[in-house]
Amino acid sequence: MLATAVFLPREEKIPFVRAAIRKLDTIKILLSIVWETKAMDNKKYIALSIPLEEIGRMAGGWYGQLTKQVSSRVEKPVSSNVERQNSSGQRPEEK
Repeated sequence: MLATAVFLPREEKIPFVRAAIRKLDTIKILLSIVWETKAMDNKKYIALSIPLEEIGRMAGGWYGQLTKQVSSRVEKPVSSNVERQNSSGQRPEEK
């Protein structure tokens, strides 16, 4: 999902990054269950969980950055004629 998102336009990346975060969270939960049931020793659990946490932080940061950039690009509403009056108090159409 993350590899696909790299090559997409900014607006199209968000769903892929969000899906990747969900998948990472699922993997972390499953890994935790395997460790808690003693099906995996501590060394292997640590060796897998630390990189997964780092990838999750990086993906979360990327997602936050994308949503911030996209929300800042939202167009501002068109101002009314009253707001467009110049310093003389006339509307642009009245000049």
